Amino acid sequence: MRVAALQSAFTDDVATNVRRVTELVREAASQGAQVILPSELFEGVYFCQTQKEEDFARAHPATDHPTLRHFQALAKELGVVIPVSFFEQAGPEYYNSITVFDADGRDLGLYRKSHIPDGPGYQEKFFFKPGNTGFKTFATKFGTIGVAICWDQWFPEAARAMTLAGADVLFYPTAIGSEPEEPDFDSRDSWQRVMVGHAVANSVGVVASNRIGNEAGMEFYGSSFICDARGDKLAELSRHEPGIAIAELDLAALRRVRASMGFFRDRRPHLYGALTE
Repeated sequence: MRVAALQSAFTDDVATNVRRVTELVREAASQGAQVILPSELFEGVYFCQTQKEEDFARAHPATDHPTLRHFQALAKELGVVIPVSFFEQAGPEYYNSITVFDADGRDLGLYRKSHIPDGPGYQEKFFFKPGNTGFKTFATKFGTIGVAICWDQWFPEAARAMTLAGADVLFYPTAIGSEPEEPDFDSRDSWQRVMVGHAVANSVGVVASNRIGNEAGMEFYGSSFICDARGDKLAELSRHEPGIAIAELDLAALRRVRASMGFFRDRRPHLYGALTE
């Protein structure tokens, strides 16, 4: 599976951002990418820094969503898989969601972000209800993938659940940067390490796509990357430059690593009750 993580700065104009991501998708596809990951909530700026009622107007239902329909057509045109992040309105409820489009344009289903952060600069609980889809996998033309969103990527249980459900590669669209209350704290290395740990502990590939740029004082640190089941980085982007991280993951090799390491052979689920108490 040839995978790509897209990295860009964003404005607060949907058309501009969709055009920017579209250009990156086309470029990644021209380089042979088969599954292409844009970053989280790329239609606009990261509005969750503050709690403004007017920002609920950014949400749309998944049905007849113009951005979703655009990338559905693009996936079909290019013959690639695209997980598309969006702010979803579902009746009176609002979610941080992703729809996965297969290489023939088929809608493979929806995932709603399960873990919702709430802290300075990341006030998502004001906007998003915790997801009710559970952790899911998507059987694409090129292999089975798991997709989770940003804060989900810090939780080992989410990565394990997706792997147990059959995922060979985990995809994490992200919006993360500086901490308003801790200007000297840089979480970039911890952010990468926790996902590399998921790759190793589950013997899967990991693809993470972040944004860049300064938005209302928050500096997003990019550093989108791809790693394999051994935790080795195969591609990585800088903190400040837009671009495409692209690499090839040998799914058969991933499965051999998973079998030989014995993590799933030696699991003792009956001893893990404390995790759900």
